[in-house]
Amino acid sequence: MSPRGVAIPDVRERLFAAAERVLSREGPAGLTNRSVTEEADCAKGLLYNHFADLDDFVAQLVLDRFAKVAAEVAPLPDRAGRGDVRENLAGAALVLLGANGPVIAAAAVSRNGVAERVERAWRDGAPGPGAVEGAVTAYLEGERRLGRLSPAADCPMLALALVGTVHHLLMHPHTGPAGPPELIRRLVAALVPAPGGGSTPVPPGGE
Repeated sequence: MSPRGVAIPDVRERLFAAAERVLSREGPAGLTNRSVTEEADCAKGLLYNHFADLDDFVAQLVLDRFAKVAAEVAPLPDRAGRGDVRENLAGAALVLLGANGPVIAAAAVSRNGVAERVERAWRDGAPGPGAVEGAVTAYLEGERRLGRLSPAADCPMLALALVGTVHHLLMHPHTGPAGPPELIRRLVAALVPAPGGGSTPVPPGGE
């Protein structure tokens, strides 16, 4: 309910969006029940009506955002044979990195217990980095079958390298002159040296 007693539709998303704005503006130290509810323009007790405590709220925020990322990347295997291989991979990686990814990751590691809750949920089957890695692996295997990737390509390891590097960027945002899109495209070019978008099959062992 709002301060005036009017029901608020989609309370969780409203609170999550408010938390993202607070995190972007003030960092993890500024994330409190009060800052979130004030940003969301709702009653101070609303957050605790829907979450056990602030750690639970942050954990659910992380899980919600990763679930959305996993859902967005899930169709990637269907793109095998279409578009440019490198651009398809870079697009998936940039979805995982996201505009607010680093600040959400920072909030997760800044609070004791949040990372443990998130890891437990992922082990129990909640969509997370593993789902993204699986989609990237399936996509690469599809491109390999179509001859647009070297037959020698180790698709699971390529997917692990890509998703693992994005995870590193989430936890340790790059401070150099190159922005995330440039870094991701350079990474993909290093991982997939073969021509990515051409229709000419890559010969065995070729680059």
